[in-house]
Amino acid sequence: MSRSVFSYVRGGLGRVWRFIDASRRAVMNLIFLVIVIALLYAIFGGGAKPLGDKTMLVLNLNGQLVEQAPGGAKLAALANLGEDNVRRYIQLRDVLRVLDNAARDPDIAGALLLVDEMEGGGPAMQREIAAAIDRFRAGGKRVVAWGSNYNQGQYQIAAHASEVYLHPMGTVILDGYGKYRTYYREALDKLGVTVNLLKVGNFKSAAEPLVANGPSPAAMEAEAYLNNDLWNRYLQDVEQARKLPSGTIARGIDNLPALMEQHGGNLARLAQGIKLVDGLKTRDEIRVLVLKHGVPDPENKSFRQVGFDEYLARLAPRLSGDAIGVVMAVGEIGDGIAAPGSIGGLSTSNLIRMAREDDNIKAIVLRVDSPGGSAFGSELIRRELELTRAAGKPVVVSMGNLAASGGYWISMASDEVIADASTITGSIGVFALFPTFDKVMDKLGIHSGGQPTTWLGDAGNPTRPMDPRFGQLLQSSINHVYAEFTTKAAQARKSTPEKIDAVAQGRVWTGAQAQDRGLVDTLGSFNDAVRSAARRAKLGADPRIVYIERETTRFDKLLDFFGAPQAVADLVDAAVARQVGSVLAPAGIPAGMAGHVVKELNWLNEMTAQKKPFMALTHCLCGVPE
Repeated sequence: MSRSVFSYVRGGLGRVWRFIDASRRAVMNLIFLVIVIALLYAIFGGGAKPLGDKTMLVLNLNGQLVEQAPGGAKLAALANLGEDNVRRYIQLRDVLRVLDNAARDPDIAGALLLVDEMEGGGPAMQREIAAAIDRFRAGGKRVVAWGSNYNQGQYQIAAHASEVYLHPMGTVILDGYGKYRTYYREALDKLGVTVNLLKVGNFKSAAEPLVANGPSPAAMEAEAYLNNDLWNRYLQDVEQARKLPSGTIARGIDNLPALMEQHGGNLARLAQGIKLVDGLKTRDEIRVLVLKHGVPDPENKSFRQVGFDEYLARLAPRLSGDAIGVVMAVGEIGDGIAAPGSIGGLSTSNLIRMAREDDNIKAIVLRVDSPGGSAFGSELIRRELELTRAAGKPVVVSMGNLAASGGYWISMASDEVIADASTITGSIGVFALFPTFDKVMDKLGIHSGGQPTTWLGDAGNPTRPMDPRFGQLLQSSINHVYAEFTTKAAQARKSTPEKIDAVAQGRVWTGAQAQDRGLVDTLGSFNDAVRSAARRAKLGADPRIVYIERETTRFDKLLDFFGAPQAVADLVDAAVARQVGSVLAPAGIPAGMAGHVVKELNWLNEMTAQKKPFMALTHCLCGVPE
């Protein structure tokens, strides 16, 4: 029987489909095979290309220097591989790890330090990096620092290099610590906003800008005492590093107008003249200079080098064995769950509990860089550390730039508190703010009314004047929280509440001042805290370190990776700018200053947005000195 035309067509289509299917499977199998081979090569035969002899480490700190990157270390690493306009974060731990490993690496001949685009940091973090540079140099390796300009923080790090160079059109800006604050009492009165401040502590001046037109004598006394100690320590550190006679920088600032005239208005020549820098060189001249310390790289027309990120990627973590768990407490303290880069009472407590229940974690180092926040959230964290010590695991606190108020509260349940001499700590005090807008409502002709069953009903309504009885309740609560604070501090410091109260009252201290007053045990670095924890846990001189961190959700990571949070921030900034332009600009206030005003006053708005009528705050409302 002859076959129909349709059967021929069907057979032909079948053969074509089988060919396509076989080709598809062959291609997919080939791709899979390539992936397997690549993985095997990476694991067993590949890896990073070995460094050549006399390689120079290029330590280009071009980003925001932070203790912990927002979103976690993994997301920060991805962001650092992205576009140039994506905000880049450089973690202190990574800088220290790179420098300490490079110091022991025989292939690393020296380092080129670039801090032009380094942002943020703070005195304590800068001192940590400077000490790491000193350790690097102690092995006989040279460090060349170069910058087109140096601000005060950048220069503190660069000053520890073997040689410091500046662009011929650059400058070194050293202007000391402390800024003028803006006070809003009269402006708020004109608007009809009443800010009810309830506090304990003569020096708890955090909220003064909202209730006064200038600083109180107590605030001025405390600020001067703090800033002078920070500045004297900075001068001593830099002058010793540069081998300058004591007082060189202070005299340079005092005589700056005359020195400018003497050097023809050339700031770079002035910096060289008072020996803040060793020479003036352009970037290409620095390349020639560094070639003398390393070897040429003809392919790249430069010197043989390895970058910060590339060298960091070469450092494989130790994955097994007993370890010290490091919990990062960075940012303001809230009650609940917070992503890395901020502190949640619940989330940080959970991390501490995870470390306590992990049999491989033998001790905990709590790294604190926080101005404080919620008293309740602070107590959640302190209690979890107390339980960790009761379980037999040592706890050592390492204070970074800030460990003030609530930041000090969470530091109290520890075997040892180690602070940098320039850490800002103390601020043992409590306050609450309760703003009311009844006068604004009257001006607008808006009124409220009702019949609650008790006087306490809706007592936290900001559209009505504060009931004196409600104010009495708030003050009683604040007094109680302060008593809890000082009592727990006294127990932790083996002192009495009366002695703690004498150095508390909301006053901030440097780490060195706090040690003199018995608020911290030791002055030292993060590495000192790790060594202390290792010694207490009997782990030896080189313990494995594990960072106990909460990763963000997949959705948050996706948004962060594509820049959504930054986009939202940009939209908010744009909205604020428009508001500033329409409201404050006609009054003659510069846009930059107006933006600062709006940002500070927005904090009041956030306070009123809380679900609770008020919150007891152990917060210094302070930042890293600039």
